[in-house]
Amino acid sequence: MKVRVLGCSGAIAKDCRTTSFLLDHDVLVDAGTGVGDLTLDEMSCIDHVLLTHSHLDHIAALPLLVDAIASQRTVPIKIHALQGTIDALKTHIFNNIIWPDFSRIPSPEAPFISFHPLKLGQTLFVAGKYIEVLPAVHTVPAVGYAVATTKGCWVFTGDTERNPALWARINQLNVAMLVIETAFSNRERELAKRSLHLSPNVLANELDCIAKGRNYPIYITHTKPSETEMIMAEIQRFDQTQPFGPNVTHDIRWLRAGQEFDL
Repeated sequence: MKVRVLGCSGAIAKDCRTTSFLLDHDVLVDAGTGVGDLTLDEMSCIDHVLLTHSHLDHIAALPLLVDAIASQRTVPIKIHALQGTIDALKTHIFNNIIWPDFSRIPSPEAPFISFHPLKLGQTLFVAGKYIEVLPAVHTVPAVGYAVATTKGCWVFTGDTERNPALWARINQLNVAMLVIETAFSNRERELAKRSLHLSPNVLANELDCIAKGRNYPIYITHTKPSETEMIMAEIQRFDQTQPFGPNVTHDIRWLRAGQEFDL
């Protein structure tokens, strides 16, 4: 499976795109502003969109994506999300006020999009991929995803703060790559706590939950553009001091838009 990073920033600025990943050519995980870098032909190949939650940085491009390619498609784009996320989209986005209700256009029988509720712990078979719905702890209903590949699982935490249930499940998986958010620096740790995001010190505690003997690449996502250098410097410092126990280190890297991974 190819993972293409369309966007992985916590906000917009020049060369910063918000969260979106393209799996192969037909599955989109979140629909942040990074979707706008796809060509129309690439967009038209997307059959499934999996959303982690309803916050704008993760769904901003979804209405525009549908509008751009609807006339080129013969079947609806399937949007997979928690029922709470679907309810938020119907109420606040696809409501014929902010944007047309494409779940009923051009007709209720043949709409441009269809909604498919997810449940925590569910495993979907989507476009030839097994995708497990993982727990997340955020200010709105939220999930992460684990996508099985030939090399192990691509795991994306979504937006989350401390999350024991996530690590309990991750430690049961063969993880090939972990993408985890760290939205704020340590100086903003109280804001991170209130908004249910991670800061570097809390990330250190979370990574301590990784089972002994497990080692896989860990990519940091969702950093605020104004704090990215500080966040990564703070993570580098705690990783070098090895607070995870004797002889335990982690392969921690900064995720960047435009990267591609073959898994």
